[in-house]
Amino acid sequence: MNAVTEHQFRSKSSAAKTRETATFWLFRAATYLVLLCGAAVFATIIFKGAGTVLQATPPFVKTSFLTEAPETLHVFEFQGQKREMGDKEFRAFKAANPAAASIRAESYVYSAGGIFPAIVGTVLLVVGSMTIALFLGICAAIYLQEYARDGRFIRFVRLAILNLAGVPSIVFGLFGYGLFVIGFKLFGIQFFGWHVSLLAGWFTLAFMVLPVIITASEESLKAVPKGFREGSLALGATQWQTIRKNVLPYALPGILTSSILGIARVAGETAPIMFTAAYVVRDKLPWEIERLSDFFFQGVMALPYHIYVVSSKIPQNEYTERVQYGTAFVFLVIVAIIAAASIILRNRLRKRYQW
Repeated sequence: MNAVTEHQFRSKSSAAKTRETATFWLFRAATYLVLLCGAAVFATIIFKGAGTVLQATPPFVKTSFLTEAPETLHVFEFQGQKREMGDKEFRAFKAANPAAASIRAESYVYSAGGIFPAIVGTVLLVVGSMTIALFLGICAAIYLQEYARDGRFIRFVRLAILNLAGVPSIVFGLFGYGLFVIGFKLFGIQFFGWHVSLLAGWFTLAFMVLPVIITASEESLKAVPKGFREGSLALGATQWQTIRKNVLPYALPGILTSSILGIARVAGETAPIMFTAAYVVRDKLPWEIERLSDFFFQGVMALPYHIYVVSSKIPQNEYTERVQYGTAFVFLVIVAIIAAASIILRNRLRKRYQW
């Protein structure tokens, strides 16, 4: 009877191997749990929000929810039928039906109409703040990586940037409120009546996302091979020409990756704009102004702040719930569209400047 010889390289079971396997499955289960929770949140928003935004008949989208301003919802019974009308429609109905002049209706604030002003305000805040953040962040990254000499001061600056990345958004909101809303008034700098405004929100959100932009941009610049710089300088180009022509184009895909992360954070923040830029309700749209300068010095509605108000500042009921989930659904779609545009631009640049 021949004994089966065990292969010498075959893995043997041991206590260490058992602990390693258990740790692996623990981490794997934790990862799946996080993904499952995230999927459950998104599925709930999509399932409940789609009923507010979409409809079964053409054009398959409730255009009134996307094109009108928020209104008070009036719920009442008339001639044995329960009716729901927005504020404007309800007043017109009472004027056309004298019998309904003395009717009693239950009113629910912000539960009728739509969210068009909030959509416009959110897009303006994201585009304006990301433009400022990308300009300042790329300039700072170029200086730190290409011009600055490594020393105590530069190391301190980099450490400060990393620390700023962990500062809560409410602190940035108070900073923006103190500087852009109150501070300039104390020093007598009004700037066309500077107060809660788009410009204050832009700079506050830009400063909040700057650490992410600077860090990612600097790493992208660092990833470009030194040979690109040395070859350009050897041919007689200046340092700025080298950066502009031979370094920055190849770093742009990585920089745009950081902008995608910045968009997600900027679009979803409530605390900074609560102090600097957001109004609960604003009748006029941003372009309905008398002077061009008024565009920058006016407050706007925003989707995150609108969700916050509808979810926590008014009595909760079935009518406010559908507005909450509908607004959250539209908000996710807008963020996804902006992020997708950044991803497409990044991929095109990556194909163009492959090295």
